[in-house]
Amino acid sequence: MAKQVNKEEKKPNIFVRMGRKLKETFSELKRVTWPTFPKVVKSTCVVIVVVVVFLVVVTGINYGLQELLNLITSIGA
Repeated sequence: MAKQVNKEEKKPNIFVRMGRKLKETFSELKRVTWPTFPKVVKSTCVVIVVVVVFLVVVTGINYGLQELLNLITSIGA
């Protein structure tokens, strides 16, 4: 005959669970290798340059399409 063990595994309350997750998060952050300041400045400059290039490209396309639309609408009038 098999013994029937009635173990109710209760989940810890939300504060205990959040505390554990917070502890894990801080332990992971201790292992992160943070970039140096010159590396951050260089990466920021690269991002700004890429954004400006895309801004110029999108503005050029917008201007070209606007002029094309003006040309098409002026022909019909």
